[in-house]
Parts: sequence; structure tokens; C-alpha cells
Amino acid sequence: MIMSTLAIIACFAPLFFITGMMGPYMAPMAANVPITVVFSTFCALTIVPWLSYLLLKNAKAVQSPATETAGQRIGIIERVYRAVVGPFLASRTKRLLMGGAVIALLLMSMSLALFRLVPLKMLPFDNKNEFQLLIDMPEGTTLETTDAIVRAFEDYLYSVPEITSLVSHVGHASPIDFNGLVRHYYLRQGGHLADIRINLAEKNRRSQQSHAIVLRLRKGLEKIAAAHGADLKIVEVPPGPPVLSTVVAEIYGGLDDSYGKMIDGARHVKAVMAREPFVTDIDDSAEAARMKVDFILDKEKAALHGVSTEAVVKSLRMALHGGSPATVHLPGERSPLMIKTILPREKRSGVVALSQLPIKTAAGEMIPLAELVEIDTVPESQPIYHKNLERVVYVTAEMAGRPPGEAILDMMQRLKKTPAPAGIRVNWAGEGEWKITLRVFRDMGIAFAAALVLIYILLVVQTDSFFMPGLIMMAIPLTLIGAMPGFWLLNVVAGTPVGGFDNPVFFTATGMIGMIALGGIVIRNSLILIEFIQDAIKRGEPFKEAILQSGAIRMRPILLTATTTALGAWPITLDPVFSGLAWTLIFGLFASTLFTLLVIPVTYYALYAKKH
Repeated sequence: MIMSTLAIIACFAPLFFITGMMGPYMAPMAANVPITVVFSTFCALTIVPWLSYLLLKNAKAVQSPATETAGQRIGIIERVYRAVVGPFLASRTKRLLMGGAVIALLLMSMSLALFRLVPLKMLPFDNKNEFQLLIDMPEGTTLETTDAIVRAFEDYLYSVPEITSLVSHVGHASPIDFNGLVRHYYLRQGGHLADIRINLAEKNRRSQQSHAIVLRLRKGLEKIAAAHGADLKIVEVPPGPPVLSTVVAEIYGGLDDSYGKMIDGARHVKAVMAREPFVTDIDDSAEAARMKVDFILDKEKAALHGVSTEAVVKSLRMALHGGSPATVHLPGERSPLMIKTILPREKRSGVVALSQLPIKTAAGEMIPLAELVEIDTVPESQPIYHKNLERVVYVTAEMAGRPPGEAILDMMQRLKKTPAPAGIRVNWAGEGEWKITLRVFRDMGIAFAAALVLIYILLVVQTDSFFMPGLIMMAIPLTLIGAMPGFWLLNVVAGTPVGGFDNPVFFTATGMIGMIALGGIVIRNSLILIEFIQDAIKRGEPFKEAILQSGAIRMRPILLTATTTALGAWPITLDPVFSGLAWTLIFGLFASTLFTLLVIPVTYYALYAKKH
């Protein structure tokens, strides 16, 4: 028991060293699980025996029909176990066939992810009570036009029974949250931009999870956006650390390449994304090409009229944006109100109207602005984004019913066939979910390897052998035979499409945590089973009989322990985020337990039969 406790601690301790934004999410588990199993072991070794003594000290050993029935059950279990395991001990050919079958099952299980039958993702979608729509009209669209289009979206959304309320923000950003902070939504300002916050009914009042509702509504919302020429983004609250977008391609160029060439490269990547199935909400960081009006002051004329550059700038600013030169106190108001002065719209819309703006000269006369300036129209320069001192253009997209990793790998292959312009580099592991996915699975893979090394060291100390720990640890890879086919089965049974989009069950980082946890759990069964076999041999039992008898005796406790662990994990399957951990434990325990009772004794017999 102490060794199994140390094995579980060794499995979870490396999670402390997960880096990046997922580190704070993993660290509590790395602390809480070891503390829990330590107290559990302490109670099992002290409090449980003491309570058992108090409760059973006056009990009398009486042979009852129930005891006889239990003995008969043990006899039945032993006969079944001998019938299953005995033939493999008696035949070398059957042992080789069993070994080949186990290896084939392992390879098949690992190939399920390789052939995309088990979709991989960092974290699954959570079941939240809200989501968000971002509407981008062509630059220059008036606020009134954008508002009319927002009302078309509102009419559609109000017809959805799961939606309880919504709030629209036209021309400015909605209140900031963590996701909006990372994605820079708080910077959205302008008459062509809108933001709709949608609230869903409580989870117990709707049958679908929030992600399924979004998938169901997506085609209807995209149809409205296409009818009005709008770019639509449907934003869900992320279950973990937010990123700039689910799919992000960073476009870099050489030192001699213009930013316009990098934007051309970004357009090429957008075209690749548009051809990829289920890649949606495609956008980039470049702004639309537009012209700006320059008022070039004729300093000689301005000096003759006694007008300074500052006076011209202030007059234009006041005309276009207004100003607050004073305050006013109204009856019933506690604080003074600002007075805003601004020209009427018709007198500040267009170059002709602004050129007639009156400017006061030093002599007190009013002259039109056109007498002091030359008006020129020039192209507006693009804002240049930088990352790590390099110029960059971002291309972003979301996924609808498909793992982002699969789409990125396919798009990388497409780019090899139709490359971007010469000198343009595309980085897919920059600011999107793919970057965090690679880092998290890398760190968790290293953590799993470290856990295996620690378990091996503990078993070497326990068994005083360098070979026996390898035999005991054979149960760990056997968990894959249950976990990966289990997720494939979940997708066959529960991965039903919604709204024309797949809604798969992902194997996620929480599922990887389950794999790490299984490493400590299944070691206990193998360790205790081999100790039973060795104790039976020390008592003088024949080698083959010791294996069969020990396996039969340990079969019932092993099955009961695995069942109780699976039942304990069952309620976690109801949680959208941590269900992957629970399903990994359930499927992994099922396969590992059955194969441990078969593979470990047969392998032990094959290795030590000649010695005994």
C-alpha cells in the first residue's frame, strides 16, 4: 500500500513543472492529489484497523450459509481463472500468440490518433451560459447602417428558445473580460463595428451544451452576415487560458521585403484557410486600403494673417470631434454637466465643408480655411505590427466541429504545394491554441516519462532487482488498449453532428492527466499480484500452481478495486472539461485490469519457468 501511494505521488509530482499558461491550471492537481493519497493511506493503516477492531472485537466466528456461499464463489472464480490462464502456461505457442496480440492491440490503439479516429485537442469546449458575436462591416460603413444589421441578428437570436437575453454594442466594445483582454476586443471602436453579448438559459433548463447550441446556430448567423456583407465571428468563452484565436498564422518577411508584400502573403494564407473544411471566421490584422485627406498649411499665408499652426489644428479638432469648453449646473443634478460643442454633421462631412471652416486672424477677421491650406489626398499607411522586434501580419480563424491540429497540419501541406510569395515565412505555432497544445502535450509527455523513471526507481528499491520493475510496469502501456479505443467508441456512440458540423469527443490534456494517474494506479495490482506469487513459491507451492492460485485469489480484489475506482470517476464524466480524465480512467482501468490478470502472470511464467 505504501509503495502504491508513493507511485501515485511520483506520477503527479512532475505536473508542478508544466510551463506556460497551463502551469497554474496543473499545479493545484500536483499538490492536492499527493496530499489526498497520503491522508488516505494514513487512514487505511491506522483509523480503519482501529475502527474494525472496535466493531468486530465481540463478533464470533460462525460458519454460516453465507460463508459457504462465499467459499463456493471463490471456487468458481478459481476455476474460471484456471480455465483462462492455464492454457497459456501450458503452451509456448499460445504465449507467443498472446504477446503478438497484445502488441498488435497497442499499435492499433496508438494508430487511432494517427489516423484521426480519435480527435486530439488541448481542452474541450466548456458548457457556459454565454457567447459573443463580433460583427465587422466594411470600413466606412455608417453607424446607422451597422445598427440596422445588428437588429437583423437580434431578430434571429430572439427566436432561439435557449437565449434569455442579449446586449448589443454598436460602434464601441462591450465590457472587457479575460478573453477580450487577450484578443484585444476592447480596442474595437468605429461605426462599422458591433458586438452582441448573448446570455443562455441555465444549464438545467436546456438539453444542449453551449457549444452544441453555437454549432446549431452558426449556419443561420452566417447566412445573415453574408446577406448584409458582414464579417462574423462567433466567440465562445474558453475553458482554459485564452489565446489570440484558435488558429493563428504569423506571416513574416525578410528585411528587404515591404509590409505590403507580407500582407499579400497573408491574403494567400487566408485563401488556403478558406479552402480548408470547417475553418471559419477567417480574418487578418491588415486594415482595408483607404485614402486620407492632408491639410497642408501654407506657412507664408498663415504668417501674413497672423494664424498659427496650433490654431488651425485646434479649429479642425473642434469641428470634427467637438470640445467641452464649460460646464452647466442643472436643478436636481448633484454634479455639473459638461457642455459639448461640435459643428452640425453637414458642415463637417466632406472636404468641401471643412475647407469653408472659418479661421480667426490676428486682425479679428474670419477667413475660410481654404485660403490657408492646400488639400491633398494620399493613401493611408497600414499599421505595422511587431513581435520580438520583427514585423508580422496575423491571420486568425476558428474551427467548427474539427480539431485545430488536424486543420493546421493539412494547411501546412497545402502551403507546401502552393507556397507563399518568395521570402515569406508562415509560423503556425505562435499565438494560437496550437502553440499551447504543443507545449502542454510536450510538457506532459516529459512529466509522464519522469513519472515512469521515478516509479522504476521506487520498484527497484522495493524488489531489489533491476529486471522485475520492468515486468511490473508492463501494466502501464496496457492502459492505452482501453483508453484510445474507448474514446473512439465514444465518438461512434455520442459524437453526433449538430447543425451540419461534427461535435466529436476530444482526447484532451485532461485525458493525458488520466493516463498519468493510471500509471500509479495500475502499478499496485501488478506489484501485489507478483508479491502473492513469490510468497506462494516461498511456502513451497509448485511454480505453476503458485501463479494460478495467486491470480485466482487476487482476481476478486483487483476487479472490485477497479470497479470502485471507475464508479468514483463516473460523476466526473458529467463535467465538460474534466470528462476526458474520467473516461480515460474508466476505459484504461477496464483494459489494464483484465490484461494485468492475464499478461503479468503469463509473462512471469515465461521468464522464470526454467529457473523454477
